[in-house]
Amino acid sequence: MKVVLFCGGMGMRLREYSESIPKPMVEIGYRPIMWHVMKYYAHYGHKDFILCLGYKADVVKKYFVNYDECISNDFVLSNGCKDVELMSSDISDWKITFVDTGLRSNVGERLKAVEKYVGEEDVFLANYSDGLTDLYLPDYVKMFLASNKVAAFVSVKPTQSFHVVTFRNGEDVSGIRHLVDSDIWINGGYFIFRKEIFRYMKAGEELVVEPFRRLIEDRQIVTLRHNGFWVAMDTFKDKQYLDDLVSTDRAPWEVWKTDESRDG
Repeated sequence: MKVVLFCGGMGMRLREYSESIPKPMVEIGYRPIMWHVMKYYAHYGHKDFILCLGYKADVVKKYFVNYDECISNDFVLSNGCKDVELMSSDISDWKITFVDTGLRSNVGERLKAVEKYVGEEDVFLANYSDGLTDLYLPDYVKMFLASNKVAAFVSVKPTQSFHVVTFRNGEDVSGIRHLVDSDIWINGGYFIFRKEIFRYMKAGEELVVEPFRRLIEDRQIVTLRHNGFWVAMDTFKDKQYLDDLVSTDRAPWEVWKTDESRDG
């Protein structure tokens, strides 16, 4: 399946970095978070990517045009540093389509702009490019295909440090508890679509607003609740947390390291 990545936004909540590079290019360890997302999909056999570019598109293009396999792979250097023998490779079998989808386009507009590149694919994947998970993708895809619906997304528990307040009789507080402990679920940004999704979209609409409302009315959208690891990199604190997981070799989303013994 092709994978559409929304990577053209400005990432204003991570302004420490997004003033010079687009948010999906902010590094976690040695590689941009977008690379981690792509590596996740590639691990499960989905290596045909369509990048919806916008803000600082040149940074994304230059990164892949000048991609250095030596940064995250073992290699042997010989012949007076003239010859490099890679012990493994990241992107040699990836296909990446770069598409300018507008500087200020919303996600719906970006998806519509790459419709022709999705082509005749009956089913394709899509992602916000700023969230990492240990979700076992084959089970998610299997669930979606069995549903015969047009769209699906992964629901996750929010990770922010807020407390949910409930009320009784106006101003009386009836309860307060951490957001993580509430029954609130949010969109985790991991989508699966059939090509019919484009019939639910109109010019200028945000993907998860008007089109999703139409899908809900037609009972053509499902969700998978994921109780495992999921973190979106929205703030500097999120980046530090993800960096710490990588530096201590405890990154749950690195399924290419942990799934070797799992069937599927």
